[in-house]
Amino acid sequence: MKDLSPRREELEPIEIASVDEIRGLQLERLKWSLRHAYDNVPMYKERFDAAGVHPDDLKTLADLSKFPFTYKDDLRANYPFGLLAVPREEIIRLHASSGTTGKPTVVGYTAKDIDNWSDLMARSLRASGLRRGDLIHNAYGYGLFTGGLGAHYGIERLGATVVPMSGGQTEKQVGLITDFKPDGIMVTPSYMLNILEAFHKAGLDPRDSSLSVGVFGAEPWTDSMRKEVESAFDMHAVDIYGLSEIMGPGVANECVETKDGPVIWEDHFYPEIIDPQTGEVLEDGQEGELVFTTLTKEGLPMIRYRTRDLTKLLPGTARSMRRMAKITGRSDDMIILRGVNVFPSQIEEQVLATGGLAPYYQIELFKAGHMDGMRIHVESLPEAANNLSKSAIARMLSKRIKDIVGISTEIIVGDSGDVERSQGKARRVVDNRDVQSRDKE
Repeated sequence: MKDLSPRREELEPIEIASVDEIRGLQLERLKWSLRHAYDNVPMYKERFDAAGVHPDDLKTLADLSKFPFTYKDDLRANYPFGLLAVPREEIIRLHASSGTTGKPTVVGYTAKDIDNWSDLMARSLRASGLRRGDLIHNAYGYGLFTGGLGAHYGIERLGATVVPMSGGQTEKQVGLITDFKPDGIMVTPSYMLNILEAFHKAGLDPRDSSLSVGVFGAEPWTDSMRKEVESAFDMHAVDIYGLSEIMGPGVANECVETKDGPVIWEDHFYPEIIDPQTGEVLEDGQEGELVFTTLTKEGLPMIRYRTRDLTKLLPGTARSMRRMAKITGRSDDMIILRGVNVFPSQIEEQVLATGGLAPYYQIELFKAGHMDGMRIHVESLPEAANNLSKSAIARMLSKRIKDIVGISTEIIVGDSGDVERSQGKARRVVDNRDVQSRDKE
């Protein structure tokens, strides 16, 4: 693999500023963000007042722990524009992701927000080893999902050339990579393995491709997957982290020279780690739930947003800013499948809304080649127990889930008693992905 380590003069001054300088900037921006949210978002004024805190109470960064949390449900409760801190007319772009009830959670961006996002994506790409003039193949999904357009604007801000391929059409992806000879690719890690498989099917050696960097995000992935991709393509594989409520991709990014966990861009986001049960702030190095407060967002400021991601904060290495360790799980029941957030309650809603089904279901996660798959086990009612009815019910439920949640699923319609009954807390999700991986070893 090429040595893509950046020269010191290529870095922004804030990336290598002293920790004291970074903390000073954070305190200044945090005071602004709290005041901006309090003055312009009714929910925050009500929450702060109820908690007996005021933006003026923030004297140190540690004082942030006095302020209340924000939850994903708050975005749903204020759907669509209730959390905007500027008039809707000042919002130049909207993105959205699906919620547990089928309603999307909506996020809005001012022109300055988009500008900052583009800058941070360009910074993330430079940290990944990409440079002005490079050609970058963008296979993240475009549309309401933040991945595609977030990456796109960052590539252009970097001064690189973007190939806006989006997802799917795997053979065409391989053809364009072979013909256009991009320097980098941005894609979910599981889909990159599909691309690898397509290279082999086409009789092409992926190590002969032009790719030198893969920027992978939108779903958890392991170091073993990193090694597999790096070995197969003879390229660097780096991790990018983000979430739409905070900005989108580019909240944190690994540095190609160390690949030791994404660096959080702390000049724009203030991270905390809390005990997910008590809400108590934990020390750096302790594992807990990741919480973010935005420091510069105009359109949709987020104060102490609970991401539900379980990780820990680590000291800076290649940059002065802190890193986050690999996500080890979630403090809620959300499933991330091929970059899409899925809640068991979303599946339950569609099962209960489909005629001919009993109110029992179980979600099975499995590996379909290199991709994650989802299989839903349900039971037919006695009057719909014939094979013809079961087939029709399976098609109907599959379509409902695809339309509402946005993913394709396999539906298994069984007879009464086929789905496991709970002996206390229901086991709604059975994850066989690791089992299948171990069986292959």
